[in-house]
Amino acid sequence: MATKKTKTQKTELFQQETGWEKLTAADNVAMEKYCQDYISFLSKAKTERRAHDIALALAQKAGFRNLDDAKTLKPGDKVYRSCYGKTLFLAVIGKTPLEQGLNLVGAHIDSPRLDVKPRPLFEDSTLAYLDTRYYGGIKIYQWLTLPLALYGVIVKKDGSKVEVAIGDEPGDPVFMCTDLLPHLDRDQDATTVGKAFNGEKLNLLVGSRPVDKANDDKEVKDKTKLRILQLLKEKYGVEETDFASAELEIVPAGPARELGLDRSMVIGYGQDDRVCAYGALRAILDAKGVPSRTRATVICDKEEIGSYGNTGMDSAFIENSVAELVAHSTGGYNELFVRRALANSSMLSADVSALHDPMYADVSSPNNMAKMNCGIAICKYTGRSGKGGASDASAEFLAQVRRVFDEAGVAWQMSELGRVDCGGGGTIALYLARYGMNVLDCGVGLLCMHAPHEVAGKFDIYMGYRAYKAFFEA
Repeated sequence: MATKKTKTQKTELFQQETGWEKLTAADNVAMEKYCQDYISFLSKAKTERRAHDIALALAQKAGFRNLDDAKTLKPGDKVYRSCYGKTLFLAVIGKTPLEQGLNLVGAHIDSPRLDVKPRPLFEDSTLAYLDTRYYGGIKIYQWLTLPLALYGVIVKKDGSKVEVAIGDEPGDPVFMCTDLLPHLDRDQDATTVGKAFNGEKLNLLVGSRPVDKANDDKEVKDKTKLRILQLLKEKYGVEETDFASAELEIVPAGPARELGLDRSMVIGYGQDDRVCAYGALRAILDAKGVPSRTRATVICDKEEIGSYGNTGMDSAFIENSVAELVAHSTGGYNELFVRRALANSSMLSADVSALHDPMYADVSSPNNMAKMNCGIAICKYTGRSGKGGASDASAEFLAQVRRVFDEAGVAWQMSELGRVDCGGGGTIALYLARYGMNVLDCGVGLLCMHAPHEVAGKFDIYMGYRAYKAFFEA
């Protein structure tokens, strides 16, 4: 009697391939349209306040209403909560009870920059400067000799708020932090980068012309500083003491742009993490139908300095927002339902990942680093060295996410942050994981992360959006 031959299953290799061949003609058109929208957003959202305001305007246009004004919530309702104009929570109510959990995507909208100190304006050798303190992890030398813009708010004693935006509109002046010329940098050149460039010298050059003779006050020593103050009062109606209650940020001037002769990449300031924040925002706005589980997007502040403060993820903002959803959905506050809703939730921590850079391959882990235009980067764990400070996702949740992405045709790849003991970092993941929910870091890969201008691939940018949308629609 002949034995029946069984068909041998094909063994597949885990390939890390660029995604261009996977795009249909229609996909390519959609990708280019999405990336142009993203470039426009990135060019305007230079600060967390501006990113928040743009996101809120888009959400309101899409039908989201203030949760504070809602009395009851039903499946399909769209609501938002804003936290001090810097952190935003959006939710689309699902059909299943909230205590069964939410599908949440979270990203941050703050980026490394220079902050103006509370008493910043000074003059030295007839040159006027603003004294600064850098925010987040930067390489100081990268911020020297660049055209810089000044954004933020000045709040006067009477509570009135003045918005400042100088450096990006046609005809605007720009600013700069100076550096030493190569003819005089012998000592600088002979020392380490960390010692050669001092954060205290990151002073913003803002003027060099003293007051006109007609306005000259002979009692005033710093006449260039006086002219700057006169210009500020004329344009904004502020006095020097108003700097004490101001939030002014110094960022690179100029728009985000396409990079490369093939226009396959995007270069711009603040892609960490506005590339993921924009994807998370667009995903919840574009996701189809009334969801089974409630969908939620949060874009937050203060991640670059540890997520502290009342607008960071170490605050009670998410917990309070979910409590509001439960109260409006059930007709009253129920602490147990809130705890269950948080514990039963699933979250994608949407934060950027480092790309393998062949110019610096010695610090890379080639088989476990994301590569340009190979899809959204999944990072199972963060932290440093022996996973110190990490949020380590479970294998079960990672398998679930893989399945969702594969079924939706989302290209994805695994990623780490370089060789073991070369460095490390963290995201907002651990602040949500503490509630017991499943959390996985999942974002767009970047070259030159934390530099004034960062680089992302268009295919990866589009796959980030597609991934978050698929997670909401699963």
